[in-house]
Amino acid sequence: MDVKSTKTSPVLADSAPINKSRLGIHSSRLPYSQAGPTSSNNILTILRKKRGNFDDVWTNGWLDAMRSSSPPRKNILQNFTSGEVASDDGDIAHRAWMTKYPSALSSFRQIMDCAKNRKLVVFLDYDGTLSPIVDNPDRAFMSAEMRCAVKSVAKYFPTAIISGRSRDKVYGLVRLKELYYAGSHGMDIMFPAEEIPSGDRSISTKSTDQQGKEVNLFQPASEFLPMINEVFKTLVEITNVKGAKVENHKFCVSVHYRNVDENSWPIVAQFVYDVLKEYPRLRITHGRKVLEVRPVIDWDKGKAVEFLLESLGFTTNQDVLPIYIGDDRTDEDAFKVLRSGNRGYGILVSAVPKETNAFFSLRDPSEVKKFLESLVRMKQ
Repeated sequence: MDVKSTKTSPVLADSAPINKSRLGIHSSRLPYSQAGPTSSNNILTILRKKRGNFDDVWTNGWLDAMRSSSPPRKNILQNFTSGEVASDDGDIAHRAWMTKYPSALSSFRQIMDCAKNRKLVVFLDYDGTLSPIVDNPDRAFMSAEMRCAVKSVAKYFPTAIISGRSRDKVYGLVRLKELYYAGSHGMDIMFPAEEIPSGDRSISTKSTDQQGKEVNLFQPASEFLPMINEVFKTLVEITNVKGAKVENHKFCVSVHYRNVDENSWPIVAQFVYDVLKEYPRLRITHGRKVLEVRPVIDWDKGKAVEFLLESLGFTTNQDVLPIYIGDDRTDEDAFKVLRSGNRGYGILVSAVPKETNAFFSLRDPSEVKKFLESLVRMKQ
């Protein structure tokens, strides 16, 4: 596997063979055909469809998923309280929810008791966890205080950022060389050169980081790069819908509709649906007001957590206590991994009640910062 390096980031040039069964790629979906991307004329036809003619996205549940992509603010009480309480009483709902998912701050001593004689490893999402959710994802900056808290945590504990953003973008926002970085929902992982899991040497490649230090790259979806780039160029046409934004995160593409009028959501959904019909090896996942186009491989943030723990040499539950803090649906894959067999603690960042596989909760990035600072004080 050869690696070409640029001033900004290393780029894989020639991917080594990857075990398709290991990555969960269906044989019926191989090989990838270069023919058949949606044409510009077809794109414009999609955008001009009459509203209401969106049977595909209604049938497959996309619109329902889009409407529920942010935490519901009403009717949540039926899951956490008796039906006698008013359904719009958010304070009562949140208190009931907190009994099921208590604050990681008030439960800090309990978490630390479990960490005795074990190595803490900290995993962090970025958007909505270290930075606030904002209308323009390009403006999702973490505060200087948050950066200081993360840097201090990394001084005492192995710390990784696992983000849906590209690895280069999230590094540019965080700017801390002490961390491990996993972009594209864990499909682009950078870790020190000396740390190579024994079973994955064939699909790791050496490169250099922004400081010129030798590192390893693990990119299980590298063969999808041409396809992702092709789809990105096609999906950019959706920006004809006011408020829509498309981002290329290297191994996935994000279609943001946070700033799109809800009446136009079916247009966005049908457009993406029609484009992806030409790409059976790509799939859609739903985030907070975003459609994520990702390769059909058995890889997610949970797999990335397992990979990083293995690369750090933590192969048994007795050795390590992983803590994962995140706010999005995609973080649920990591929460599931840690909940399985009580391997560690997932902490959901949410100001409103919603079901989760996490054990604990924090309301917002300001509470995340307090939790990280508590970890540092405990170590000091």
